[in-house]
Amino acid sequence: MSKVILIVDDSLTIRQELTLVLEPEGFRIVEAADGVKALERIRAGGVSLVLCDVNMPLMNGLDFLDNLKSLGLKIPVVMLTTEGEPEAIERARNAGAKGWIIKPFKAPLVIAAVKQLTQ
Repeated sequence: MSKVILIVDDSLTIRQELTLVLEPEGFRIVEAADGVKALERIRAGGVSLVLCDVNMPLMNGLDFLDNLKSLGLKIPVVMLTTEGEPEAIERARNAGAKGWIIKPFKAPLVIAAVKQLTQ
């Protein structure tokens, strides 16, 4: 059975690009446009890993991480964002993020991170 990757980004283009990169590697992709929808999808079960933007409406990626941690869910999260501020990276790490990839992303880096964290 293929691993399910949840892509959380308010940009449809980014969600589509990541889907095109990960589906050929055997991953099944589900999507959410913000942190609120992402938490709903995670509660439905079956998500193996989350690729999450930082800047989104309704609930940003850092608040999403805090909520995920408070629910006690142990799903690996990799932040995928244009942001590179050390304070945001540190906050994400403290909330449980397993990685931080700067956009525009390099497909081999995303694939390697997802494969490593879903083994």
